[in-house]
Amino acid sequence: MWSELIGGAACAGAGLVSYGIAGRRSQLFGPSVYRGPADRPALALTFDDGPSESTPRLLELLERHGARATFFQCGLNVERLPRVAGEVARAGHEIGNHSHSHPAFCFRPRRFIYDELRRAQETITEATGSRPVLFRAPYGIRWFGLREAQSRLKLLGVSWTVIGWDWKLPAPRILARLRRGARNGAIFCLHDGRDVQRNPDIRETLEAVGRLIPELRAGGFHFETVSELICPKN
Repeated sequence: MWSELIGGAACAGAGLVSYGIAGRRSQLFGPSVYRGPADRPALALTFDDGPSESTPRLLELLERHGARATFFQCGLNVERLPRVAGEVARAGHEIGNHSHSHPAFCFRPRRFIYDELRRAQETITEATGSRPVLFRAPYGIRWFGLREAQSRLKLLGVSWTVIGWDWKLPAPRILARLRRGARNGAIFCLHDGRDVQRNPDIRETLEAVGRLIPELRAGGFHFETVSELICPKN
């Protein structure tokens, strides 16, 4: 009997930690949001892993459609392409912290996690003149020590309502995933980079976004940054 109880408790504990690591609604490793209020037809487009050599094409697309977005940038990519990072800010988009080198945080020391966030924070601020207030964990994976790091750097975690899997799916399937998740307050996760790779191919992402924005606008939605979505001004 005792062994069964202990075994059950161990499984429950493991399940809680697993949910805390990757559950989009989890608050275990720090405050986080995965959607905005559902009382108005607003959506947030977010793009991870940039800036990249392809980011200017995405900026042109967003400008053409009059849509603002939130870009979660990696410090190493900002160091490589500071001018592109600055262009994102100057175009009126929001910039968030996506770590310095895009590691998975599982089993990493607390100091490592803090340094990843701190270095990205400093690099992004220097290149763009904008100090991030939002953070998205690489791969959506959180770990012990992240709560303290977010607190010290005054960062709110951001997950997503739906992820496009745009690093591996063709545009029609990306679009289908986003369509299914389109509802008031949704946060879409897409990518303008691929980890910290140079010259990533984001053509499928661009095609999907170019089709998505006018389609959802026709359905009555409008697009906001994450901060606007979660803290609307009256």
